[in-house]
Amino acid sequence: MIEYPTPDMADIELVDVLRAVADPARLMILRVLADGEPHRKEPDVWGLPLQKSTLSHHFKALREAGLTRTSVDPDDGRCHTLQLRREELDVRFPGLMAAILDPVAAER
Repeated sequence: MIEYPTPDMADIELVDVLRAVADPARLMILRVLADGEPHRKEPDVWGLPLQKSTLSHHFKALREAGLTRTSVDPDDGRCHTLQLRREELDVRFPGLMAAILDPVAAER
């Protein structure tokens, strides 16, 4: 797999992570990614009523904030997948992703 440029975890700032997850659409994307599996960047995967271009904007914001990794299948350059950098984020910001992704905590 070929990966899009992703910030080094040491360079990720908490304020950038929080700014990225403050948007409801991006939070929903992260909750889909919480299963740890790579997901295709197809509009019907996310359950959001957004245009493809708007989804692309959100995917880019999450990647640039250091929350996700985007890969391209080298055999089919059109197949892009998105995956949460959960393990790395848990080391950098212990407990943060659990608090963000826990739907019960979000309802409190």
